[in-house]
Amino acid sequence: MENLKETINYLEGKKEMNLPRWNLGQCQEEPRYPVDLGYIKGQESSKRALEIAAAGGHHLLMMGPPGAGKTLLAKAIPSILPPLSFEESLEVTKIYSIAGLLPKNKPLINLRPFRSPHHTASEVALIGGGNPPRPGEITLSHRGVLFLDEWPEFHRDVLESLRQPIEDGQITVLRARHSITFPASFTLVAASNPCPCGYYGDPEKKCNCTNSQIRMYRRKLSGPLMDRIDLFISVPQLKYEKLAMADEENCSAKIRKKVKEARKIQRERFSSGKTNSEMEIPQIKKYCQIDLAGQNLLRNAVDSGKLSARGYHRILKVARTIADIENSEKILLIHLSEALSYRLREDV
Repeated sequence: MENLKETINYLEGKKEMNLPRWNLGQCQEEPRYPVDLGYIKGQESSKRALEIAAAGGHHLLMMGPPGAGKTLLAKAIPSILPPLSFEESLEVTKIYSIAGLLPKNKPLINLRPFRSPHHTASEVALIGGGNPPRPGEITLSHRGVLFLDEWPEFHRDVLESLRQPIEDGQITVLRARHSITFPASFTLVAASNPCPCGYYGDPEKKCNCTNSQIRMYRRKLSGPLMDRIDLFISVPQLKYEKLAMADEENCSAKIRKKVKEARKIQRERFSSGKTNSEMEIPQIKKYCQIDLAGQNLLRNAVDSGKLSARGYHRILKVARTIADIENSEKILLIHLSEALSYRLREDV
């Protein structure tokens, strides 16, 4: 079509046109995974947390010293994510088309986005805006992963702007002359050092930071923001024996298969592309019922002040995902205990 008038006439049925037909198979991009989880030595608990995050769309924070492998673990996440459904592909394609980022030779995006903005990114770059308004990194991460490396180095206002989209799956940008809502259903994966020098709590290297420096470093991560994270994991430095281990072949492929099966269970449960992390209160009550032993476990965590009301519901969502990975119809005590262990870490 040469102009807008021809387009309108075609859509109104006033003009017939021989439009080129795309073969959907030709539009599919072959997945290429530069980092396989099998390349990462050791870190079994971290890999398990990545599996849970990918299966249920849960937000994840990794904390550990420099060089422990946090960034490499994050870069391996695309290798275990399931492919986009056709409906999800259309959603993501429309976003990238509006943003002017859709390649001319790739009319349909079929791979989940993985965005990794630098910590100097502005609030507008992250949440969107401008004149004319454009989607930001959180919208470009829709149905995929937003990776924030060196999390405390982001400006605090930028981090606080994540609170609404994490909760609602969308972001509304209000300006004097316009208001626009962008989709932002993404999985947040963040990485942080425990302190400015990176060695607080390290058994081998001494931390050179003062208590005030550590408090100031962690103060950027507010309680309400941290309360929206589902999984907290510590990524320790590895010993030589672990580093010298042979690569595990097809590690990501094995985990990706389990993730796809868990996502299939969720599609059948919700009759949509919704994941467990997106469950609302009525769905949590329906699909996350626990027995008396599980109730006592969570009662102790809540009454001791270690778990907020929001944290309580997030534990149930994660436990539901772990049960789905294990192909269990019911949430068992072992599933609930594992979910709780990722939230009540003393060293994170």
